[in-house]
Amino acid sequence: MKRVIITIIVVVGVLALIGWVLSNNKKENEAKTAVVAETGGAIVVKAAKVNRQPITLDFSANGTFAANQDLTLLSEVSGRVTRILVKEGARVSRGQVLAVVDPEILSLDKQAAEDALQKLKTDYERYKSSFETGGVTRAQLDDIELQLRNAEVKLQQANRRVQDANIKSPINGIINRRDIEVGAYLSPGTELFEIVDLSQLKLKVSANENQVVNLKLGDKVAITSSVFPDKEFNGTVSFIAAKADNTLNYPIEITVDNNTSVQLKAGMYGTANFRFPQQEPTILIPRGAFVGGVNSNRIYVLDADSTARTREVVAGRILGEQVEILRGLEEGETVITSGQINLVDGAKVEAQLDSTADSQSQVSTSN
Repeated sequence: MKRVIITIIVVVGVLALIGWVLSNNKKENEAKTAVVAETGGAIVVKAAKVNRQPITLDFSANGTFAANQDLTLLSEVSGRVTRILVKEGARVSRGQVLAVVDPEILSLDKQAAEDALQKLKTDYERYKSSFETGGVTRAQLDDIELQLRNAEVKLQQANRRVQDANIKSPINGIINRRDIEVGAYLSPGTELFEIVDLSQLKLKVSANENQVVNLKLGDKVAITSSVFPDKEFNGTVSFIAAKADNTLNYPIEITVDNNTSVQLKAGMYGTANFRFPQQEPTILIPRGAFVGGVNSNRIYVLDADSTARTREVVAGRILGEQVEILRGLEEGETVITSGQINLVDGAKVEAQLDSTADSQSQVSTSN
């Protein structure tokens, strides 16, 4: 009995819910019918007056400063470190000796190479004289010539190792890190020092496709940093990527001279402020005004008798949510910005002014 009562209650509840939904739908349909009746059967759309608007190409991009050069110096020789001549934080010049490796074994290798070369030179002269008198064959003479050349190469290598015993800085910069101590034994490839060149910094930022087309190498850029809010630094665009990254933005590098009294450091945040000459006002319409997308180049224009007419236009730059119109539309005309999906050429419409599109007076390419 209890189960029957529960079933009846559930059925009544479902019927009540169905009745409420049908009633609600009826009210909505009546409301839509009333709107159509009020407009005389015209299709309700949104529209905006076409006018010329100024374009601002200026934009800003945030990034991180990187050192002009960041080098990890590696050992090229084997041996024990006998002296270290610089400390962390020291400023060094290219060619300056930073550390010295025990040269004794290297010098012995050089002496052995010199002795071997001298012996082969003597042997070569002896073989050459014998060859002229027929005492040795041409093959024997060629063999001794090959040994002589190999000995000369080994001596050059020994001389280079002796020179490399004095570990020198390959660049101008600052010792950012030291990885060795006196007495440490080095092998080829051992990390010795990290040297950074901060005389110039590179600010790495990115720009979207609308922004990057306005940039070229050598452009001057004003740089600001949050740690020096009252200072402005001068930068120059030194790199523009030819291919977008995974976010569809183009990496850009800006070289900044760092020889002022205020020293920027690698790893700090910076803002690049790209500034361009003022652009002439141009006709702009919302992206949503295009039928099927901007590539269709087709829009609806409102005639004086409230009739929608299709119009072919030539689109230019896409500036955010606005599109530049190069040809096909005149200032003062009215373009339909919403509701085109319900339109055909010649359809009667009831236009509501799109205040958002009409009130926009300036367009920027910034994100």
